[in-house]
Amino acid sequence: MKAKKQLAGKILKVSPKKIRFMDSALEDVKKAITRSDMRGLIAVKKVTVANVNQHSRAGARKVAAQKKKGRQKGKGSKRGKKFSRVSRKEQWMARIRSQRVFLKDLREKQLLTVSDYRSLYRKCKGGYFRNKRHIKLYMTEHSMIKSK
Repeated sequence: MKAKKQLAGKILKVSPKKIRFMDSALEDVKKAITRSDMRGLIAVKKVTVANVNQHSRAGARKVAAQKKKGRQKGKGSKRGKKFSRVSRKEQWMARIRSQRVFLKDLREKQLLTVSDYRSLYRKCKGGYFRNKRHIKLYMTEHSMIKSK
């Protein structure tokens, strides 16, 4: 019967493991010698292909839902090099934009003089400040903040 399964597998272009013979047609299958005999049995559904196993996505959906909530995103889950997730340029863009918006707000509220604004702006452009908090710290140390 192993040879019969191999023959049917070659005809149907599937693995012999997926070939199923009907219990009532075992005698006919034993008599089938040629490819045409086997094709006849396939045509009358005495030889069939088992359903292909589907790989379930339930686990993947569950993980995706957890990641959407912010879980499973720790150090151990990260793949790739240091700057492959967020490039150096994107990090720089995010940092410089937040700093420039912060300086602009201070200038509009007239808490900074124009000269102080320009010097801080240039320092931001040069990468002097790490973040907004660093700018605030620098301003307090150099007493740049005007009181209204």
